[in-house]
Amino acid sequence: MLLYLNGTFVGLLILSNILAVKLISLGNWVVLPAAVIVYIFTYPITDTITEVYGKNEARKTVMAGLFTQILAVLFIYVTIKLPPAPFYENQASFETIFSAGFRVTLASLLSFLISQNLDVTVFHRLKKRHGEKKLWIRNNASTMTSQLVDTTIFITIAFYGTMPLGALLALILTQYSFKFIVAVLDTPLVYLLVKICRRESDKHSIEESASA
Repeated sequence: MLLYLNGTFVGLLILSNILAVKLISLGNWVVLPAAVIVYIFTYPITDTITEVYGKNEARKTVMAGLFTQILAVLFIYVTIKLPPAPFYENQASFETIFSAGFRVTLASLLSFLISQNLDVTVFHRLKKRHGEKKLWIRNNASTMTSQLVDTTIFITIAFYGTMPLGALLALILTQYSFKFIVAVLDTPLVYLLVKICRRESDKHSIEESASA
């Protein structure tokens, strides 16, 4: 099950980077990058891995995600620079969709690395305190804390100096409010994933004991 969680985690990260070029509107006052609706689901995955497989496995997952994102950026850059076929008419659109400024890329990688590791650290410390009880507390506390850090770092690095400070703070507030709500709503998902992983882990242990 750990392999599937890792694969899903990395896939969601790459997909969120692709979707980041589109802005969506929720009502008349909330504007978000489309990537948010994908990226927020990476946190339940790291929480599940930390809960079932431990802090070290969760950190390996985070580093695998960082490595994969860096590779994706490099390969996208190379494909953009390669000369298009004479009959290919979508080069400008291709560059628009897959290009991100240096500041945005740097902001994305830094916010990811810091916030995801913070999520693992906070979750692990709360687990040491509570044992297997109160999963909902460590899930929400770690996700809400790390999401605030992620949002603040990304928006500050990506957009500081390009808009008034008030607009920058409003952007942080609206994005974090959305993430905060989702963090509460995704708690049942974490419980479900943890249950599935523990069941698979117990089944694997029984099979190993039987074959020994």
